[in-house]
Amino acid sequence: MTNKNKLTQAEVIKMERDLAKFANMMDSVVRIPFTKQGVGADAALSTIPVAGDVAGFVLTCYAVLQARKIGVPQSKLNGVLKLAVMDGVVGLIPVAGTLFDVFIRPSRKALDVVHDHIREEYQIHSDHHVVHPFLHENLERKQQDSAFWRNPVVAWIWIHIPDLLGLLFLSIFAVALWFGVTFLWQWFQSI
Repeated sequence: MTNKNKLTQAEVIKMERDLAKFANMMDSVVRIPFTKQGVGADAALSTIPVAGDVAGFVLTCYAVLQARKIGVPQSKLNGVLKLAVMDGVVGLIPVAGTLFDVFIRPSRKALDVVHDHIREEYQIHSDHHVVHPFLHENLERKQQDSAFWRNPVVAWIWIHIPDLLGLLFLSIFAVALWFGVTFLWQWFQSI
């Protein structure tokens, strides 16, 4: 890519945020709190035999095309494409393919490659624009209009809503599990 075609930092950040939104949708719509591990549309699609795996592969190719628009060389994206092919092939195996999709996340890998590339090429070292990109983009709009949203505590809570909701869900699940085990234990003792 020549310098005259080089994107501005703002353009790169917007494109990376868009790719982060896509990667989140594909690989981590539902996340384990305070981790990047999650389940997304790719795993859901893989429950549809063959067609779902083909669709997942095509959508991963979209992530690779977006990375190319940012200027990531093909040599850096070959690993992502290999992962996408492996994901598609293993995805043809019922159940195992779906489980594989939860842990092998080619769209997230494409985002990681893009982030490393822009760190080198554009000297963008922050990753705040790719952490919960939907919420972060919304927060930026809110912060333009209100000092309330510029408060660091309010901003942190807003950005971490998925994590906080995940913790709430895990807490409720743990309590329900405890009650269920207690009930079963008492039932077995009464027999």
